[in-house]
Amino acid sequence: MKLPAQIIDCDVHHALKSHMDLVPYLKEPWKSRVIKFGIQGGGGTYTSPIGVQRKDAYAADGRDAAAYPELVMEHLVDAYHMDYAILTGSTYAMSIHPDADYATAIVAAYNDYLIDQWLPNHPKLKGSMTVATQDPLQAAREIDRIGPHPDIVQVILISATHIPYGNRYYHPIYEAAERHGLPVAIHPGAEGSGISNPPTAAGYVSNYFQWHTCLSQNFMAQLVSIVLEGVFEKFPRLKFVLVEGGVAWLPHLMWRMDKNFKALRATTPWLKKMPSQYIRDHCYLTTQPIEEPDNPKHLQQIFEMMDAENILLFSSDFPHWDFDDPFMIMRGLSAEAKHKIFYENARQLYQLK
Repeated sequence: MKLPAQIIDCDVHHALKSHMDLVPYLKEPWKSRVIKFGIQGGGGTYTSPIGVQRKDAYAADGRDAAAYPELVMEHLVDAYHMDYAILTGSTYAMSIHPDADYATAIVAAYNDYLIDQWLPNHPKLKGSMTVATQDPLQAAREIDRIGPHPDIVQVILISATHIPYGNRYYHPIYEAAERHGLPVAIHPGAEGSGISNPPTAAGYVSNYFQWHTCLSQNFMAQLVSIVLEGVFEKFPRLKFVLVEGGVAWLPHLMWRMDKNFKALRATTPWLKKMPSQYIRDHCYLTTQPIEEPDNPKHLQQIFEMMDAENILLFSSDFPHWDFDDPFMIMRGLSAEAKHKIFYENARQLYQLK
């Protein structure tokens, strides 16, 4: 099978070589704390029994391919002839740490490290800046500090929260993101850890298999909150990207919200459109991990229901175990739909040349 002619990968997990990478960008008392104890509080209640990385995501000399810009280029960007790779990292999990000042210091150091050590290496690498959501005012100041950088293309948040993202508590973050023309991405990874809520609607589960399967529950709840609390009415230029939360659940969620809106709209007087229309106007979902039914035609039907060619963004999730190879996924798409999902939607969203 041929590769799509143009590809933008919207979820590439570059990594630190060690916690010492951040030390030059930290001030005291955080610098000494990280030197002595490493980076604390990044999630990890549920861990994969097969490990996080693909077994082949290492260089011949044993180096982690995700920790070096030249190896990300070799193993992913050049190997698949990609036009851009959107770096998403993993420090967004600091938002579940109980100490807001510590978390803010870590993500600020990470943002400086990203800009200093990664983005200058190749014009195909674009960055997602991280903020700590425990203190939205500090987060907004960080967006004002980092957001103007030309290679920063979005703000990334953790999907694990103790307050849903539609709550006005987060409005300073959205106001700053909109001010700088940056989409807000939501990514999983720390559900059930730190100060976040339980990882599922039923509570705490006993293993990674259950945790990983139920991640889409969190995305559904966050999206309902964002739409029905009127975030897009208050911030009409704001865009959201739901990263790594699955996609097949979206049609039924839109149907359910639209049906309930007809009877319960008095509870959301600020909404001026059907809930599904706000999603179509303001939201994108990344493809990985794409659902894989036994009958591929069933997924194509779901794509038709959700207007997939205008709402999906390709992502590989490199270098993780459930990496999606652009050779392999979404084979039944038309050439036009494939061009939009693999390239054009992201190019327009991130304002890439």
